[in-house]
Parts: sequence; structure tokens; C-alpha cells
Amino acid sequence: MTYDVTWTDAQWREKLSAQEFAVLRQAGTERPWTGELLDEKREGTYACRACGNELFGAGTKFDSHCGWPSFYEAKPGTVELIEDRTHGMLRTEVRCARCGSHLGHVFPDAPQTPTGDRYCMNSVSLEFTPAEQAG
Repeated sequence: MTYDVTWTDAQWREKLSAQEFAVLRQAGTERPWTGELLDEKREGTYACRACGNELFGAGTKFDSHCGWPSFYEAKPGTVELIEDRTHGMLRTEVRCARCGSHLGHVFPDAPQTPTGDRYCMNSVSLEFTPAEQAG
């Protein structure tokens, strides 16, 4: 897939912290229950930390008790879903549709939500903007 934002690894390393690079560009995972956005409850938007693409509205965030921020729906056209067979599992990876950065995985195991989906995202891959600061 061709992305709107295409930088070299060196450019990404300059822009991102070591942990952000490991998650966003190398498909790493932050430890559960450690992310700064896990308990965020304010209204606002969640964007890709790498490129600023708005991905989720706060109204779709829910407490899934999995250790990572979870959402039941992404904004239309903002993410791409890719089959992930790493670590001996079959999962669906979620990437930013604008820059191809790894965000987390989506699972069809949230019957308590309107969509039944759980977008399990790494906090370090997201940037939160509270509604009161939005332009």
C-alpha cells in the first residue's frame, strides 16, 4: 500500500522516541496497564502519534479490562486492517491508513459494544486532544 506520509527510518527515528519507534514502526507492544491513555475519560479525539491522522473519537472508547485503551469503532477510512500471523496467532493488525504505523490489533470479542469490536490500541501510538483544546 502507498501511504500519504512516507519517511525513511532515520526520519521516523528523529521524530519519534525510542518506545514510539519500536511500537509504531516496528509493530511492538507496550506493556499492559502502563499506557498514559488507558484511564483517559475526557471528551476529545485520538490521533496517530506518528502523523496526526484522527483515528478515534472519545465516544467510542470503552473499558475492556485488557490493559490497553480500547475503542469499538475507528473513524471511516482512517485505519487499515492486516492479517497478522506472528507469535503463532491469527490476529488482525490495525495500522494508520495515512502513514502505515502500527497501532494495535482489533478483536471481534466485545458484544457489549455497538459493533462487537475491540480496537486494542497502544497508548504510545496515540495522541489525545481534549475537546476543549480542539480547534
